[in-house]
Amino acid sequence: MNVRLRKGFGNKQGISPILATLLLIVIAVAAIIVTYAWITTYMGGATSRAGVYLQKDAVSWEPGNITIYVRNTGTEDAYIDKVYIGTSESNLELQSSVTFNPASGFVAKEGGLVTIIVQYDWSNDTWYYFRIVPKVGEPLTFQAKSP
Repeated sequence: MNVRLRKGFGNKQGISPILATLLLIVIAVAAIIVTYAWITTYMGGATSRAGVYLQKDAVSWEPGNITIYVRNTGTEDAYIDKVYIGTSESNLELQSSVTFNPASGFVAKEGGLVTIIVQYDWSNDTWYYFRIVPKVGEPLTFQAKSP
């Protein structure tokens, strides 16, 4: 029976074991790359923040004022309720001389920006701690060093 098969195929032989192994490795690597690309694309879309999620864009220091730029990357609109500043995390003080732009302290969802101007006598070359508290959602806490 073996003789008949050889006659049907003639003198043709299959690929060598080395080429077969290399082909399997190439197929496996391609499958891994496609799976990785699909997972990273899926996870990138699934990680958007629900609710209010505030992020600091920048802090600007002018004599007698600190200007804080805050962005909302969450899926809901936000209103800034309170602003705290201190020289350590344990001595944050509620600030009363605060103005917002827009004036209501409104931060639109998914990329809205609010400018917070705090009248504050800061010192040079000092670390300051900030807590920006929205009416709903988690507060934004961060630290920045004055020039």
